[in-house]
Amino acid sequence: MLGLGIRLGYGLILVAVSGSFASGATFRFDRDTLTFANSTVFEYHAGVARARQSGPDREKTPPYTRRCFVMSRSVIQFHRFARFDPRGAPLDDQELARRVRDVARRPPWHPALADNERVLFPGYPDLRELSKKRGRVLQENLGLGWTAYTRIGNFRMFFLHSVRYQERTRQELNAALARGELFAAYLSDFPTLHINHSVVVFARKPSSDASIDRYACYDPNHPDAPRELKWLGNKHAFDFQKDEEFVGGFTRVFHVYGKALQ
Repeated sequence: MLGLGIRLGYGLILVAVSGSFASGATFRFDRDTLTFANSTVFEYHAGVARARQSGPDREKTPPYTRRCFVMSRSVIQFHRFARFDPRGAPLDDQELARRVRDVARRPPWHPALADNERVLFPGYPDLRELSKKRGRVLQENLGLGWTAYTRIGNFRMFFLHSVRYQERTRQELNAALARGELFAAYLSDFPTLHINHSVVVFARKPSSDASIDRYACYDPNHPDAPRELKWLGNKHAFDFQKDEEFVGGFTRVFHVYGKALQ
């Protein structure tokens, strides 16, 4: 679901994924995320959208757009179902594509696989390096972006706006992180539509204010560094970091990919 002139393109906040080999405690941003970015359909300046400028340089490499949900889900799937061996010989494009699809078709809520059952990616130490060197193969095989529009769990953004639901989500998020799991989050402020996005929350950060919970997130739109999600206890609401696509501030959080149909 694109956020019109808002935050187009889904990015996922991975907070935690359960499983003995894929706990949030073992998740590292500099190792377990994708180096390429989810591009928004529009260009943004201080949260204001405008049409992208066309040009010969833009046409050479088609933008990878509206894939924030795909990328968030994929980060979880690689964390749970893949392993890497930097000593092996890199795969050719055809075999690499087949193995990427093998990982991408596995339900992200399924238990993490034991090391000897995981899909092997030789020639690279981690997902970060693989996506840096073979990004186009990954982009072509991680999955289609349009399917995010048809997710059954999307209905929640229209109806579940209560403070009580967000407080339950915050408890669910904290419980997942305490178990060492990742948490994929859908961010929406419908019907305002300043943000319509997805990220992966992977850690709880120290906070000097007991009324504020701070979380580190993988945002597919910003592969350079973690972004911050906060819970403001005095407002009983979540708050997401300001950037070019989002003016910053209030957002609702909905857990996604934690179970079937979510």
